[in-house]
Amino acid sequence: MTSPTSRRTVLAAALAAVAGTGAAGAVPAAAASAPTRDPAPASPPSTSTAPTGAKPLVDNAFWTSYADWRAGTAKGTRAVSGTRPSLVIGVPAGRTDYADPHTGTTTTWEYGTWTSPLHRSKVPATEVIASWNARTPAGTWLQIELRGQYADGTETPWYVLGRWTSGDGEGDIRRTSLDGQTDGRSSIWTDTFSVDDPASGLRLASYRLRLTLYRRPGTTLTPVVHRAGAMASDVPDRFTVPASEPGLARELTVPRYSQNIHTGQYPEYDNGGEAWCSPTSSQMIIEYWGRRPTAEDLAWVNPDFADPQVCHAARFTYDYQYEGCGNWPFNAAYATTYRDMSAAVTRLGSLTDVETLIRAGIPVITSQSFLKEELTGAGYGTAGHLMTVIGFTAEGDVIANDPASPDNPAVRRVYRRVEWENIWLRTKRYNASGKVTSGTGGVCYVYWPAAPDAAQRRALRSVGLL
Repeated sequence: MTSPTSRRTVLAAALAAVAGTGAAGAVPAAAASAPTRDPAPASPPSTSTAPTGAKPLVDNAFWTSYADWRAGTAKGTRAVSGTRPSLVIGVPAGRTDYADPHTGTTTTWEYGTWTSPLHRSKVPATEVIASWNARTPAGTWLQIELRGQYADGTETPWYVLGRWTSGDGEGDIRRTSLDGQTDGRSSIWTDTFSVDDPASGLRLASYRLRLTLYRRPGTTLTPVVHRAGAMASDVPDRFTVPASEPGLARELTVPRYSQNIHTGQYPEYDNGGEAWCSPTSSQMIIEYWGRRPTAEDLAWVNPDFADPQVCHAARFTYDYQYEGCGNWPFNAAYATTYRDMSAAVTRLGSLTDVETLIRAGIPVITSQSFLKEELTGAGYGTAGHLMTVIGFTAEGDVIANDPASPDNPAVRRVYRRVEWENIWLRTKRYNASGKVTSGTGGVCYVYWPAAPDAAQRRALRSVGLL
């Protein structure tokens, strides 16, 4: 599995190498009270599925339908029906103060909570990563937490997996993860719940999620949450992964954006473009689906800068605790701030799964790390990098939009299938110093329309996302 320390490295590194347990932060009052423990799992959410095989490695569970929202425990929130059901603030459960560590401001908020039914994972897990699809008008924000039950019956504390808002204007909180949370058996590392010692056999057997929705007191504002869930996984340690057999020759027409042309721009957001692989990849896929920021959205960007929407994506995926744009769920959540978009963070089992999505017209953003010599044609090595798979050649090689390119035309690359699949799916590798470190084990982001067509639904369902 991906170790906590190296998970932080993967997030932090972006492309710095192109040339060659403390207490959590202040928690609002709503996060301090635990709901009654369920003695047995309730009915699973309507979209809970997992790819099957000899031994499933990944379990995806998402709450998204009106019945899903009604099945949870609501205190100050309510479910809204319609073509795209949602969770909103109803009659607030109370008020609480939040001292924002990144602004130094303490503000009073009204809040309501929603706690999911207990979900028993098909995969006793060493890692869990949440994702959510929401809109948060100015003056609102949300928090997502996880409380798990280990296989031995003991429970974790409530862990905060993110405090998120789509904006960063005056009066808004700053998006943030909360490192340093631990019970001595598991910990939170930026955006990932991780069992501290997977070799011990300890696994997370089940969990529930809790959403807390906040707004300025005395207003009718509310976050609108369309989807929330998590990916639980137990991917074994492996240095090599056999390549899958090619099964598709197709290329999607996806916009090409280079992160490198933004080097030095807005260094307050993770040192400028050299570390913007994640938001640059996200922006490519958002525009593939026909969405983009408005001229008004981009008015803050220096008009001399090309592709201002990439600067915009970096700003609005930025995690103020991590001090970077590589928070996986924050990128997925950013994608869903655009009209009628859905997104999830998951792990896939092979390039065959990616072919399934590409066949249906759905590109995939993948996370990988490698030495320069491990990926022919890349021209660089990296401890962590995001790129977009947009298709496959007739020989089965990967066609990728790689943002680590000198300019936009150079973004389209073709990488050898056997090399690419290994650097993406492995969980262990040797770095440039010969030290054993980790890989992501198949982590990816998938973005798709909220109303997918029949072929897209079949593809998403086959990989556990619907």
